[in-house]
Amino acid sequence: MKLFVKNIESTVNEALLEAIFKQFGDVLNTKIVYDHITWESRGFGFVEFRKKEDAMKALENLNGKELVGKKLIVTEATEKR
Repeated sequence: MKLFVKNIESTVNEALLEAIFKQFGDVLNTKIVYDHITWESRGFGFVEFRKKEDAMKALENLNGKELVGKKLIVTEATEKR
């Protein structure tokens, strides 16, 4: 299951984001979206878990939690059409 994470502080990298989410289960993939021109973080990303239960646990525990001075907003990711 994939989670959408927004309000990520610009200094947070994928390794830190993965470490925070990994405490809730097996993370398959972590991706922060960067601007293609400036390579600055766009402030959102995705974390994919192997098990849906682990993803739901992470969503419940990390939504609204502060990371480097900003409160994360964590929701279930939806596929782009």
